[in-house]
Amino acid sequence: MRIAAEEGAMFIAHGATGKGNDQVRFEMCAQALSPTIRTIAPWRDAEFIESFKGRSDLLAYCTKHGIPVDAKPKANYSVDENLYHTSYESGQLEDAMCSPDDSMFKMTVSPKDAPNESETIEIEFKKGVPVRVTNLGDKTEFTDPLDLFLYCNKIGGRHGVGRIDIVENRFVGIKSRGVYETPGGTILLAAHRDLEGICMDREVKRITEGLSNEFARLCYNGFWFAPEMDLVRHSMDFSQRDVDGIVQIELYKGNVTIMGRSSPKALYNADLASMDIEGGGSAFDYNPADAQGFIRINSVRLKTYAALRAKDEA
Repeated sequence: MRIAAEEGAMFIAHGATGKGNDQVRFEMCAQALSPTIRTIAPWRDAEFIESFKGRSDLLAYCTKHGIPVDAKPKANYSVDENLYHTSYESGQLEDAMCSPDDSMFKMTVSPKDAPNESETIEIEFKKGVPVRVTNLGDKTEFTDPLDLFLYCNKIGGRHGVGRIDIVENRFVGIKSRGVYETPGGTILLAAHRDLEGICMDREVKRITEGLSNEFARLCYNGFWFAPEMDLVRHSMDFSQRDVDGIVQIELYKGNVTIMGRSSPKALYNADLASMDIEGGGSAFDYNPADAQGFIRINSVRLKTYAALRAKDEA
């Protein structure tokens, strides 16, 4: 959109199909940035659709004119790649019972072919952002954001981490089947969620789980530049102000296992949680006897509900 503005362009174009979410994302974001821009979308053009009824027609055209493409006629699934993940859909994968072939994957080995020895890494976060990854075995370490992420992709892919096969709901109302591999993202998400557990207040955590779902929904549906997305993003940033610490993770044959975590801002108190220590120190003044009244008060509505049900059944 920046280039379109610099060139004085009145139109932009994309090759997204008329059934998918991409067309919605591209055009809604474009219109949010430039209300006057117009879009050329061949897959919604009657003349284009008459000439190219499907992917096989497009592949034949590319073959005829020597245009290199990644898709193959015998395995005509669609592949989308970026730093974060690789996704596969369409073609043979439209059959929900058709298992993805191992040869299809680009970023990950099959968990069955992954090394028989695990590796343990440590990820450090500041305000919820990963700032360091360290391999505790060979001491490999990265702090640059891009290098850090690419290393998580590499080591996760080596251990078969991050493959999923799902049926999802497109914004346009159609269910679609997609296969994804997201090795680095899977590792970082597991570590981040675990660290939140030790750093974040219970009720803040409950609310941010809802915000995470809302963030994903808005992003998926193309509302990146919507005012509600601004609200969610600022709220998420605020919630991460105390998410500092490290998480140790074991990677083994597709599994991401949290081995431990620590934080200078931890809300977790071992003495307070201990079953072997009475109370939790003078600062907390926790008396186990107080639980009796706590339980009694919280059960009032349950007893009221049970009495109503008993009356109805009588």
